[in-house]
Amino acid sequence: MAVNRQEILDLYKGLRVTDVVDGLDAVGLQDILTMTPNIRPLWRDIENFSHCYVGFAKTMRFLPTNKTLRSSSIEDYLEKKNVWYGTIANDAAAHVDVQQGDVLVIDGDIGRDMGYIGSMNGYDHFLNGYVGIVTNGTIRDTDELIKQRVPIHFRDFGRGIRPGRLEFDTHNIPINVGGVMVRPGDLVVADGDGVVVVPIEYVHDVAKIAWDIANGDKEQRAALYKKAGVPLDWTVQV
Repeated sequence: MAVNRQEILDLYKGLRVTDVVDGLDAVGLQDILTMTPNIRPLWRDIENFSHCYVGFAKTMRFLPTNKTLRSSSIEDYLEKKNVWYGTIANDAAAHVDVQQGDVLVIDGDIGRDMGYIGSMNGYDHFLNGYVGIVTNGTIRDTDELIKQRVPIHFRDFGRGIRPGRLEFDTHNIPINVGGVMVRPGDLVVADGDGVVVVPIEYVHDVAKIAWDIANGDKEQRAALYKKAGVPLDWTVQV
């Protein structure tokens, strides 16, 4: 279906994951599009909420390898490692037809101690146009990722590299991340509470309900701010 991407992004700007979940409840989609709580943000910006993002899913899937990486010397290992990066576990598909406002969603839960996203490729994806990254896999170089302010939601920490552990499967297909089906082009909303996915055919109905809920919540919280003598901030502006 044809969609106006910017209209939808503007429609969801400022909505919280909880507002969107409430909107999904109202259209009959309870508890099937909210990712499990272990898919969580790496860092939080409590001043400007720059760890939050909304965008359209671009999907990738990786699998545990059934190949071995054996070498006869350190030099041979380094050569084979580079070949693995360049062929078996290459993530170049992430850079195909990226549009501003895309979210990279990766099914990479291979059950091994490795970090698929690190401070090099994570920052590269971010600079290439992705507003955020979501993965059920593990990430590494997390101190640098936090310093770089790459918005990322992930399952766990990992230390190893891709060669010898994982290989690229495919991209631009429906995947399972955090117990949720994520299709290419579905809307992904992420904040400090986690990640929720809105099927593209429901985006307008869900947003209308979510904004009614969000604005009512803001008005009630603004009244509490006044009662407490706390200055009103942007989070309670309707």
